[in-house]
Amino acid sequence: MPSRRALLAGAAAGLGLTALPAAPVFAQAKLRYDLAPIPVLPGVWMIEGVTDYFDKVNGGAIVNCAVLQGQSGLILIDSGPSRRYGEALAATLRALDLRGVSAVVNTHHHPDHFFGNQVFADRPILALGDTLAAARRDGDAFADNMYRLLGDWMRGTEPVPPNTALDGGEVTIDGRRFATLPLSGHTEADLALVDVETGLLITGDLAFLDRAPTTPHADLAGWQQALTTLEGLGAPAVLPGHGPFDRTGASLRQTRAYLSWLEATLHDAARTGLDMVEVMDLPLPQEFAAMGAQPQEFHRSVAHLFPGVERAVLPRAN
Repeated sequence: MPSRRALLAGAAAGLGLTALPAAPVFAQAKLRYDLAPIPVLPGVWMIEGVTDYFDKVNGGAIVNCAVLQGQSGLILIDSGPSRRYGEALAATLRALDLRGVSAVVNTHHHPDHFFGNQVFADRPILALGDTLAAARRDGDAFADNMYRLLGDWMRGTEPVPPNTALDGGEVTIDGRRFATLPLSGHTEADLALVDVETGLLITGDLAFLDRAPTTPHADLAGWQQALTTLEGLGAPAVLPGHGPFDRTGASLRQTRAYLSWLEATLHDAARTGLDMVEVMDLPLPQEFAAMGAQPQEFHRSVAHLFPGVERAVLPRAN
């Protein structure tokens, strides 16, 4: 009998250094991810995701993964959206170090960041304790949605939560030192890391660049506080969760500006009595309309956030 995942796979779709190489190429007919590690700093590479929304063309490869050289192999920060993606990562990274991946870190519990864990389940997979709990809680529901969105790209994928909890502070992972910052705002538990050797700030989805931020579990005020913390680090380079490598801090500034505009827009709409459909029809400023995954992400943010804004803004009946 076909597995639940197989049945879901058939369901209808729901709901640098100087010039950096192009984002990954996808061979949809063969369901293959052609991933290319981009060297960004000494001993540091990134796998750059596309800035679109999940679809059956890109196979869900929208996330940035960081790869750092450890003593006994490679340290992988975020593992991608599927088992197939994790397998492609494992094969690709052996070209950098024949020993492969020695440890994995998940910055948060969204499926594009941890569904490749299945391939690395015998390694340490580190995350904040609240991320581990959230991955256990939401993993199956995320998988159902990912199978609907991506179909056969997800075949054989089962959510594997992190297996080792981090508390924050300085940690050594496979001989490499990191300052870890337990934050929140994009989700209930967002881990940012600073590579002590290079100063690189790895933000997970606390920062986006040229791609609209996602908000299904967002606390906008908490997210802004997290950005203040990250900006205060003065990092020489930033690897955002989505979008190109950032040597100027533009990802932090752009994410802050977008979240400020989004919050102000939703509050103004509630005060003027617009309904949800009318809010979704509002024009986007050019600087935000040009982001990847727009207007889909704006529409999703309206659905996620506007009901709560209306309750906060509109007077309650006696």
